[in-house]
Amino acid sequence: MAPSQHRNWTFLTNHAHVLVFLSRNPDSRVRDIAAHVGITERAAQSILRDLVTDGYVARVRSGRRNSYTINPELPFRHPLEADHAVGGLLGLFVQQ
Repeated sequence: MAPSQHRNWTFLTNHAHVLVFLSRNPDSRVRDIAAHVGITERAAQSILRDLVTDGYVARVRSGRRNSYTINPELPFRHPLEADHAVGGLLGLFVQQ
């Protein structure tokens, strides 16, 4: 099968993509998150809601904007990765 005929897929979920993007751009708007991750604004809002609800991301209102802080100590949700913190993943993609 030629490379152009391969199905389009990635190793990371959209939740992971949003988390990585926020770690690099904590003051981003939902519109920016959606555009860079390649999802709709509605999907970005849903993912943000999941991440905030489960404590992976804290959202702080600053005027008309939000700022996001990631809790790198929380473990991955799937049992196969639950013995690792999300900070390890972010360390692969974000220069400190």
